[in-house]
Amino acid sequence: MTKPLRVGIVGANAARGWARDSHRPALARLAQFTLAAVSARTQALAEEARAAFGADRAYGDSIALVRAPDLDVIAVTVKVPEHRAVVLAALEAGKHVYCEWPLGRDLAEAQEMAAAVKHGQHVMIGLQGLSAPAVRQAARLIREGAIGRPKVLRVFSPTAGWGAEAPQHYAYLQDKRTGATLETIAGGHTLAALEAIVGPYVEVDARSSTLVEKVRIQGSSEVMQRTCADHMMILGKHDSGCVSTLEVIGGVATQPFVLELIGERGWLKITGGRAGGYQVGNLHLQSNASSESEPASVLPELGDGPAEYLAEAYTRFAEDIRTGTRTVPDFTVATRLTRLLDKIDVAAESGVRQHMEG
Repeated sequence: MTKPLRVGIVGANAARGWARDSHRPALARLAQFTLAAVSARTQALAEEARAAFGADRAYGDSIALVRAPDLDVIAVTVKVPEHRAVVLAALEAGKHVYCEWPLGRDLAEAQEMAAAVKHGQHVMIGLQGLSAPAVRQAARLIREGAIGRPKVLRVFSPTAGWGAEAPQHYAYLQDKRTGATLETIAGGHTLAALEAIVGPYVEVDARSSTLVEKVRIQGSSEVMQRTCADHMMILGKHDSGCVSTLEVIGGVATQPFVLELIGERGWLKITGGRAGGYQVGNLHLQSNASSESEPASVLPELGDGPAEYLAEAYTRFAEDIRTGTRTVPDFTVATRLTRLLDKIDVAAESGVRQHMEG
C-alpha cells in the first residue's frame, strides 16, 4: 500500500469552521491521507484543534507549519486575505497545496499564486461543489449528448449568508475589499458549476445590487456598512451555444437551489442545496436521459454533504499526486474564475456586455 500523504491544516479551529466541519471528517475516512499537523492563531488554540482533530502536532505559527519538512500536503482554510502569504510559503517549501476558494483577494493575487506552482507540484482550489455526484453526472450527460445540444439554462442559487445580520466571525464577508463576498463565494461556486455543465462563458451581462446596506453584527450593538452585493443577476452565453440566467441571492435560508437545463432532445434538473449554498450539499439530479458510463461518484459509499464532496475531491487529488494526472480544479481554474468575476463586475458597473477571452 502507498504511504499516506501527510497533511497539515492551516486555520484549524476546535469550536467552528469549515476545517472542523468538512476537512477533518473528509480526511478521517480516507486511507490516502493522515492528518499530521494543524495550526491556529495562537499556540493554545492550535493545541485545542490538535486534540479535536486528532492531529499529531500543533503550531501557533502557520508559516512554521508549512515549512515542516515531513508534511506533503498543506490545506489552507484561513480567511481569504491570508491565503497569499500561506500559499506562497507552502509552494516555496515544495508542498502540494489545497486552498479554499477564492484563491486570492483579486486577480493579481490569484495569478501570482498560480505562477508560483513549480513543476511536479499539485494544487487544488476548493470548489468542492464540482465533486458533487449530481454536478458530475449532469456534466457527463451533456458530454455524452444525452439531451442533445444544451439550449437554455436557468439557475437560482440562494444562501443564508449576506442577510440582515451576521455573526462576528463573518463580519469581514460584508467588505468587498476582502475578496470574500457573495459575488466571489456564492457566485463563484455557482458559476463554476455552470461552466462545468454547459461550458465556459464567452459573454456576460450582469446587475449586482446591495439590497441590505446596513448589517447588524450578532451579539453586539454594532451595525456595519455592507460594501459588497447581496444579489446578482447574470445573463450569459457559453461556448456550447447555451444561454443561461443565474440569480444569486443572500439572506435566503429556506428556498432550494434549482438548476434547470433544456436541451435539443431532453432536459435535466438539479435541486437541493443547504442554507450555506449549493456547494455544501444535498443535491439531487433528475433527467429524462440516462447514462451508462462511469458512476457519478468515485466514493459511492459516501453520502451527500460538504465532507462527502470534499472527500471526493481529496480522493482525486491523492490519485493525481500519485500518478501525475491533473483532474482536480487547480489554480489555473481559480484564476480564470476570478477573471470571469471581474468581467461580471465590469458588466454590472458599466451596463456593457463583456466578452471572455479564451
